[in-house]
Amino acid sequence: MLGIIAAYFLVLLAISRYTSRGASNATFFTADKSSPWFLVAFGMIGASLSGVTFISVPGTVGAGGKDMAFSYMQMVYGYMLGYLVIATVLLPLYYRLKLVSIYEYLGQRFGPVSYKIGAFYFLLSRTLGASLRLLLVAIVLQQFVLGPLGLPMPLTVAVTIALIWVYTFSGGIKTIVITDTLQTVFMLLSVVLTIVFIAQRMEISGIGDLISTVQEGPYSQMFFFDGGWSDANNFWKQFISGALITIVMTGLDQDMMQKNLTCRSLKDAQKNMATFSVILIIANLLFVGLGALLYMYADTMSIAIPERSDLLHPTIALDHLPPMVGVIFILGLIAAAYSSADSALTSLTTSFCVDFLGFNKAGSQQPESAKRRTRIYVHIGFSVLLCLIIVGFDAVNKAAVLGNLFTLAGYTYGPLLGLYSFGLFTKRTIQDRYALLVCLLAPMVSYMINTQSADWLGGFTFGHTIIALNGLLTFVGLWMISHRKIDE
Repeated sequence: MLGIIAAYFLVLLAISRYTSRGASNATFFTADKSSPWFLVAFGMIGASLSGVTFISVPGTVGAGGKDMAFSYMQMVYGYMLGYLVIATVLLPLYYRLKLVSIYEYLGQRFGPVSYKIGAFYFLLSRTLGASLRLLLVAIVLQQFVLGPLGLPMPLTVAVTIALIWVYTFSGGIKTIVITDTLQTVFMLLSVVLTIVFIAQRMEISGIGDLISTVQEGPYSQMFFFDGGWSDANNFWKQFISGALITIVMTGLDQDMMQKNLTCRSLKDAQKNMATFSVILIIANLLFVGLGALLYMYADTMSIAIPERSDLLHPTIALDHLPPMVGVIFILGLIAAAYSSADSALTSLTTSFCVDFLGFNKAGSQQPESAKRRTRIYVHIGFSVLLCLIIVGFDAVNKAAVLGNLFTLAGYTYGPLLGLYSFGLFTKRTIQDRYALLVCLLAPMVSYMINTQSADWLGGFTFGHTIIALNGLLTFVGLWMISHRKIDE
């Protein structure tokens, strides 16, 4: 197992060495605007799905509660509306302004305070989100691979992060466009092969029989209209939150947009977004289908369901299927996690260097060698920070990671949704110095309302739609500190 994992990383290092030849700081941040759109589209699948989808989505299918059965697909269909907004509204804006960091728009629209707020909320959101994603991988590697060898959890986390740093520190986003494509292949291949092995064990022959078995099983319900707005799986709650989560976690996220901005033109970036969104639906159907099969297989073979639903997929793959499936699972898990985490580390470095250190400011006199040295230090700093946060999460996190990730996004991305919405859909200008107060109060008020919503609103709970409330409160707060432009 370790030998196969080592060989996998040697391939990533070879790609890194090839793509980093002659790389400059501009290459690290923008890939010299030379990425083929189809590679970006396919590679973004792995970055969007991540280790959370690979493990947590199949686990939620039969766990009951939020995202049960195929209800997660309701949110995925909402993603399509979000991608349409990104392709037709946000991408044209970013390309027209020739942005390296997308938060530079907030500086041009509102002022320096709003600019820093946007970049800060991205750094906060992506650091915590990447940590949750990597925590899941570290837990599995610790329990099934490195733990039995005597390695403590903190060392497992450190090794996980160090490997990412090694193959990204030089080529940056140019390397990641290529490695993410490879890792997406491994991730999807792992899911398909696991489904094939389970189908063989359950004596299911052919794709038709497989589909009918899942459809006729107890976990195949996809649309939930009967439970009302108090139901966490209500279609409209899931659909709307899916659209909003996509807009903020993709369209307002430096990590995801940095890949799109490496395409040669706006038209290529839009083709990438359209292709990516279609493939994403197919990929998520594979994951929820796998989840249904895992629960049916566990029931057939009298396998105890782990208390933590995130561990169902690794438990069956590593303990109850042939060793080859275990190897495939580990490679797929690493590919899923690293295709998300490597770009996160690179985008965090990019945002900090451009938004806070001013790498992209006109007239900067700092020499290229000094910028490169500083960028490497920042890259190391975020690597260490991720390690510390992951270890901290491991000490306190007890719930399924998927729910934690989207709940966290609702609070940390909400101010970004409000800022961009206000900037794009109004012509008003704000008193920039008060923007920080608005963007701090909105998540706090959202949290207080959310904790009492069931009592105040007749059983209604916001769930993933908390991001809509958070964004609305930010929008209203910005309106209160705004005024008409003088030239209107």
